[in-house]
Amino acid sequence: MQLFYNSDVKTNDTHFTFDTNESKHIIKVLRKRKGDELWITNGEGYLFRAKIIDDSIKKCEVELMSSKKTHPKLYWLHMAVAPTKMNDRFEWFLEKATEIGVDEITPIICDRSERKILKLDRMQRVIESAMKQSLQTYLPKLNEPISLSDFLEKPITGLQFIAHCEDSERHELKRRVVADQDITILIGPEGDFTSSEIISAMAKGYAPVTMGKTRLRTETAAIVACTIVASINNG
Repeated sequence: MQLFYNSDVKTNDTHFTFDTNESKHIIKVLRKRKGDELWITNGEGYLFRAKIIDDSIKKCEVELMSSKKTHPKLYWLHMAVAPTKMNDRFEWFLEKATEIGVDEITPIICDRSERKILKLDRMQRVIESAMKQSLQTYLPKLNEPISLSDFLEKPITGLQFIAHCEDSERHELKRRVVADQDITILIGPEGDFTSSEIISAMAKGYAPVTMGKTRLRTETAAIVACTIVASINNG
């Protein structure tokens, strides 16, 4: 099964026409032809079965034959992660977190952040590609970068954790996650959160946690956190 994504497909549509770039990919690259079936999602939980009725490389048109709604998870995982110095490492996190099952991602700019400017369009494409590859029908929400101080002012529901490396009291994340509960996890930059940032987060209700005994890179810690949450909810 190969999954295509387009946010413009609606449940009451009977036909849909892909744009030129997607049409060229479907017809010229994948060599799909009139009568072939496609699977499409709009990223909102719907899976559409479609049949090509016009195999033009400029405007591939399909007939939407059926649709099915996938039930959302019983929890919402929001990862607030400081961008890494190297773009490819943060994109690796985006890809793997999407495959594992993240729901929302916010890049947070911290005192020790070395990267503060992000290419959100590229990041969005990485997430969309990972969603299609892993055959998911819900597209994770990618937010604009925000300073940690501003993020901490936002109202958050559910469980709240901050992962850091300071030698102070912390609990293992796997012993604090509760199934079917919304959860927000803060992951700091290379160099970790500052002491004042940790104190500020704890004052807002974020409990300090660790992912294990070894020190992890930012992107690795974020993936481990996603994996812990997914395993507890799917176990």
